[in-house]
Amino acid sequence: MTDGSIPVDITRVRAGTEELVTDYVVRESPIEFRIADVPIAVLMRTPGNDEELGLGFALTEAIAIHPHEVASIRPIEGDDQGDRYEIAFADGVVVDPEQFRRNQYASSSCGVCGKASIDAVRLTARPLAPMASLHPGIIVGLPEKMRPSQETFEATGGLHAAALFEADGTHLITREDVGRHNAVDKAIGSLARTRWPLSDLILMVSGRVSFEITQKAAVAGIPVVCGVSAPSSLAVELARELGMTLIGFLRGEGYNRYA
Repeated sequence: MTDGSIPVDITRVRAGTEELVTDYVVRESPIEFRIADVPIAVLMRTPGNDEELGLGFALTEAIAIHPHEVASIRPIEGDDQGDRYEIAFADGVVVDPEQFRRNQYASSSCGVCGKASIDAVRLTARPLAPMASLHPGIIVGLPEKMRPSQETFEATGGLHAAALFEADGTHLITREDVGRHNAVDKAIGSLARTRWPLSDLILMVSGRVSFEITQKAAVAGIPVVCGVSAPSSLAVELARELGMTLIGFLRGEGYNRYA
């Protein structure tokens, strides 16, 4: 059992026989982020690394342009403390919360639910310089390096992961979450205080590569995004537009390069 999972009693059916056993399922609960007293988003996430999630969310949604603009991600006191956080800004940084308020909560399967249009989610991101050296042997080794740090996935089989690597394949950080976009924000938020932008890094995700994952990587300055599954059409379009390297179906000894 891990902090991201809880035990449940289940009936396991195998070959026509039933057995009562204890299984583990991933934890999922809402977290609300506020600017001042104004709620701007409710995300369905796996509890843990919530401050990293808040910082990563603020950066990849362009609520803040640089990590030093965010003074803290602090829990709001109350009966549900730990599920409501305020994004507090540094002195002199003024943000209009209404500009970033989402129309509805974002589920674990949809990071951009509530955005009014594609124009609203296509955040400003400058074209990225291609990584100087990107050897295929490094790329094919990323999933194996990420897997040992997917502890909650091992316990539940139901969690996404996002990992950041140096250009030489050195593993830096892995974060897990029930939402693939949340896992990306947690990973980005974990490094943002000490390294920004995240140039010359590789982002590896455990599932498909959506538009929003590609966008979040671009805003953070990450030039290479890899996924074990397929990218979406908008992810490919954005990657080509910004000069990113986008890799899908990264499994075994091969992969597809889409941009």
